[in-house]
Amino acid sequence: MLLEGKVAVVTGGTRGIGLAIVKSFLHHGASVTLCGSRKETVEKALAEIEDLMPGAPVRGAHPDLTDEAEVRATIEETMGAFGGHLDIMVNNAGISQSTPLVSYTPEEIQKVIDLNILSVFNGCQAAAKVMVEQGSGVILNTSSIVSLYGQAAGCGYPASKFAVNGLTKSLARELGPKGVRVNAVAPGVTATDMVAALPEEMVKRVSAGIPLGRPGEPEEVANVFSFLASDKASYVTGCVVSVDGGAVF
Repeated sequence: MLLEGKVAVVTGGTRGIGLAIVKSFLHHGASVTLCGSRKETVEKALAEIEDLMPGAPVRGAHPDLTDEAEVRATIEETMGAFGGHLDIMVNNAGISQSTPLVSYTPEEIQKVIDLNILSVFNGCQAAAKVMVEQGSGVILNTSSIVSLYGQAAGCGYPASKFAVNGLTKSLARELGPKGVRVNAVAPGVTATDMVAALPEEMVKRVSAGIPLGRPGEPEEVANVFSFLASDKASYVTGCVVSVDGGAVF
């Protein structure tokens, strides 16, 4: 198994791509702390995993990711539960937006900054402190294809993901000599709950620009996370890997 004996923390792990990452990590032999924003959503995700993989080594947490102390505590609790080490940190939590520029409020753009940049920074920093001491580890950040191409409205979202790309590449250079790899995954249109709620005609229109002719599945994105987290990707760092079906913008 790709991740046999590895210990991971996954933020934004209660649904969509995040939950698919948790399931993939477990399938490949890792022990995982699944983080969500609320206790109820965490418990629902844990129940779903228990139904699919009874007895899987997974636990839940719902820290405030904008609070560095809570993130650090979650990592410490994970290490206490799963053997005293942390091998993989996935900073997947975030929010998307489609607000026009002239309609943005200071509160709205600050929320994007807090959840899409500050929480990723906190996860990277807390994990790095452990991994540098260990001399090994992998940090994976969720970006987005719009970080490379932009989007027609909601500029705060692609801007925040562009920041994630810069953080990823910079930390790869800083932490590589200390044995820690840092990469990002940039999903394109993916069949999450958000896409499922769109009108069929809109999905067809969006898919027309994808050479593979369809949205991706969360599991297909999760497979890339599992590879990057594994020793098979031991010489891969500082990359933003697009998983978008060859989308043309």
